[in-house]
This record gives sequence, C-alpha cells and structure tokens, in this order.
Amino acid sequence: MKRTIFSNQLLPWLLLAPQLAITFIFFLWPAAQAIRQSFLREDAFGINTSFVGLANFEALWNSSQYLNSLKVTAIFAVSVTVLSMGAALLLAIAVDRMMKSTRPYTTLLVWPYAVAPAVAGILWWFIFNPTIGVLPYVMDRFGYDWNHVSNPGQAMTLVVIASAWKQISYNFLFFVAGLQAIPASMREAAAIDGAGPVRRFFDITLPLLSPTTFFLLVVNIVYSMFETFAVIDATTEGGPAQATNIMVYKVYFDGFVGQNIGSSAAQSVVLMLIVIALTVIQFRYVEKRVEY
Repeated sequence: MKRTIFSNQLLPWLLLAPQLAITFIFFLWPAAQAIRQSFLREDAFGINTSFVGLANFEALWNSSQYLNSLKVTAIFAVSVTVLSMGAALLLAIAVDRMMKSTRPYTTLLVWPYAVAPAVAGILWWFIFNPTIGVLPYVMDRFGYDWNHVSNPGQAMTLVVIASAWKQISYNFLFFVAGLQAIPASMREAAAIDGAGPVRRFFDITLPLLSPTTFFLLVVNIVYSMFETFAVIDATTEGGPAQATNIMVYKVYFDGFVGQNIGSSAAQSVVLMLIVIALTVIQFRYVEKRVEY
C-alpha cells in the first residue's frame, strides 16, 4: 500500500477544517453552553443571571416529576430497543432464507427509515386516534376500549410502537449484512450433525451476530434517549399525567415552554452523563461477551 505524504503540513488541517468546524459549532459549543448554564439561574428574558452552583442539580433530585421522567425514560428506552431489534432480527432471518426475492423485500423494509420522526409520530397518531383511527375501531369490535389520551399505559404503548417502527429498518440492514457474512458451511455442518433450526440459531447464528447486535444495542439506546423527541411531541406531548415525558422531552418543555433555562441545562447535562456512562459500561463489560 502506497503511503501519501503531504508536502504542506497545513493541508491536512485545511481538509479537516469543515468537519472540525461542524463538530465545534453544533456539538462542543452547545455542550459547553449547557454545562455553563446548569450552574446559573436566570430569568426568562436572560437579563438577570446569578451563579447558584449545584442548586439546579439539587432541585432535580428533589423533584418528583424529574424522578418520574427518569423512570419513564428507562422503561421507554428498554422497550424501544427490545422491540425494534427483535422485530428487525426476525425480518432479517426471514429475508435471509429467501434467495431470489431478497432485494425487493429489503428495499420495501428499508423505506420506513426515510420517514422523518415527526411524520412517523403523526402517522401512528392517526392510526391509534380514538375518534378516527383504524385500530381503535377494530379493537372496539373485540370489546377493548383504546384511548391513549387518558390512559397512561396505552400512551406509552403508542410512543414505543411509533419509535420502534422508525428504527426497525436501520436495524434490519445491519442484521441482514451480519447474517449474510456468516458462512453457510457452518450452518450446513450443524444441520448434518442433527442440529435443528432453533439449535443452529442459538449455537451458531446468534453468537456470530454478537458484534452486530452489540453495535445496534449502543445505537438504539442512544436513539431512544435522544432522537425520539419528535415522536413524543407529535403524539402525546409527554402526557397523559407525565406518562410519556421522557428526559429529552422534559429538557425541551422546561427550557423552551417553562423558560427555566438553568433547570433545563442541568437536565441536559445529566442526560449526557447517563448516555456516556451507559456507553462506557457497554464497551467495558458487555463487549467482553462479544465474539469477533
């Protein structure tokens, strides 16, 4: 492999400059501002600002609504991750068994990923709408009353389904690629030895898919904690009774609606630390079980 040597030492930095500028402007600078504002208390107009130290963080731990958002976020993140990855794996296995029509099915299953989160939320809001929705009408025929506007459990079910549906296509692509990378000779040898489909899946397919599964686990947890804001906003707006008020939505609501900038900044810092901690735990402990 031929090695390229730049004659001008400034050229590599110039090539990296656009990406470095984007990273600084849209990631590092906002994060630094959030950390700074988490130690301040200011009015809604930003005129009077005072340093309060850790008072914003102490107020969070004494707030029942914030502690409830932690619980709701944990339930929501686990549910979305399990549902989206489980459904994607089942679809990937089904497509992997089809030799001639793999590409058309793959194309159709990937399309939902192109849908914006807000559009996905509105789509499922219409489907589950108690007044005009198709599914509530069908469920009413079987004696089940659906009204996510007043039922916290049904509201959580709605946002989990809408968020997971949006992510299934992304997971599906990686699972299909992972399944196609597994040598067919290994599964054929296991079948010759008398292993059934279930045994082959758990003893061969699933262990060899562990790198893909680990990667998707990290991505889906981050997705459920950050990128599902638009789904929540388009469907339930955190209700009813704070049942779907996940942490990222509470950051927005307290900061932009309630104009409590200090508390909103403190919440964003806590959310960032939680995601960093989960990622470190996954790479430090979960990755040890991954077979490369």
